Amino acid sequence: MKFPKRGEIHWAKIPGQPGDTKERRVLVVSGDTRNQFADDIIVVPLSTTIRSAPTHIYLPSGSGGISAASMAKCELVATLDKIFLIRGPLGGQITAAQLREVEKAIMRAIGMVVP
Repeated sequence: MKFPKRGEIHWAKIPGQPGDTKERRVLVVSGDTRNQFADDIIVVPLSTTIRSAPTHIYLPSGSGGISAASMAKCELVATLDKIFLIRGPLGGQITAAQLREVEKAIMRAIGMVVP
């Protein structure tokens, strides 16, 4: 059975205000065992607006199958029910080095000191 894997990028409908859902690319950050058996996944949304910040990680075009350079906005980590996934993965997984940078940015977002 196919399930979203850690490091993949998918299109998802992100619930916002009541009755509003925006389609956005999301990076799966939860572990594969959890992703396989849980009804939800943990994701970080991507944006094509490039703004440097301690919790933003730059992903160049081609990373994980994205067609435009994007920022992983790690301060917006969220749990998303799998029913909100629209399509994906867009390509392969992002690199291990990129995923480590995302992990560090998530730690910064929750107030941990990161070397």
